[in-house]
Amino acid sequence: MQRIAITPRSDWQRTAEAYGFRFHTISGEMYWDESAYYAFSLQEIERDIEDPTGEIHQMAMSLVGDILRSEALLTKLAIPSSHWDWIADSWRRGQPHLYGRMDLAYDGSGPAKLYELNYDTPTSLYEAAFFQWIWLEQQIERGALLKGADQYNSIQDKLVLAFAELAKGLPRPFYFSAVRGSAEDQGTIDYLRDCAQQAGLAAGTIAIEDIGLSTTGTFTDLDDIVIGALFKLYPLEDLFADRYGSALPGSGLQLIEPPWKSVLSNKGILPLLWERHEGHPNLLPAYFEAENPAPLPDGWVRKPLFSREGANIRIRTAEGATVESDGPYTGAPHIRQAYHPLTKFAGGYPLIGSWVVGDAPAGMGLREDAGLITRDTSRFVPHVILD
Repeated sequence: MQRIAITPRSDWQRTAEAYGFRFHTISGEMYWDESAYYAFSLQEIERDIEDPTGEIHQMAMSLVGDILRSEALLTKLAIPSSHWDWIADSWRRGQPHLYGRMDLAYDGSGPAKLYELNYDTPTSLYEAAFFQWIWLEQQIERGALLKGADQYNSIQDKLVLAFAELAKGLPRPFYFSAVRGSAEDQGTIDYLRDCAQQAGLAAGTIAIEDIGLSTTGTFTDLDDIVIGALFKLYPLEDLFADRYGSALPGSGLQLIEPPWKSVLSNKGILPLLWERHEGHPNLLPAYFEAENPAPLPDGWVRKPLFSREGANIRIRTAEGATVESDGPYTGAPHIRQAYHPLTKFAGGYPLIGSWVVGDAPAGMGLREDAGLITRDTSRFVPHVILD
């Protein structure tokens, strides 16, 4: 694994805008960064990223049924009891899921280490699945990369196939939804809708704020038509707490991601994975905070059960220094995970987002931050396989 500087395409911004990549720059700061790329060998990808991704995914999936049968575990995960039966029913009925992203620390040496699972509302999808592939093709065409250069990236192909399967059983009409004011979230659902349409699955879009609740307890669009299925780029735990959240179990609405994903998108899955697979080379020791009051000897990372984009993280390094981020996730319980810092490269600290579509490893994207905590301001940097 190497970080290699490269001259950005002179027309990359025009190219991004032509392809609908409206959030390549966020709040005046560059988000997409093609001044460098990360180069991997095929062995590094297959042995250290792809294979462990598939194994970790299966390990996590094998926990779902056990968690949903245990009131004690559901309580520990701070999932509201009002929704337990609905969540468990979605698992028993085999309601389908679409995708997820796991974040891995890896520098080319030693096994990749799991930081967390983002299995409910993962973003950085469009840039990983589509735009970094466009970058690769154009850089090869222009002679900046060798013709044999490749990329670990079958995300879009797998998404289209997954939507084709979903189309067989989803109630209609089917909508994609996200917060109206988020350019990134809106760009993500636009991309996913395009993948669905490539698979022959027609779908609309609706802002999450525009979904209504009828007097009969069904959720409706702006024309008062009952929504059959909804892909929502909106956290399940926030839906549970919403003023309409109590209506979800009886509404008949089918969600993607399904309610059972709430147990995998919760940071509490990390200590449960460690408890079942202690010593696994791709896992870090992790504990529910109340069960492990003594500090981990070589440092620790404190994470809320519900948090995103690096918010409300506190790190105690092996040397005793403290690094922390603020954010809105102040009310949930916490876990502590063993400190295993990202490696610093020339551009900062890269974190690998390894994608799973359905149940199959599908590709990856890298986010690079100036500090140890990967935040919403972290840059996306493309990658290449050079074997």
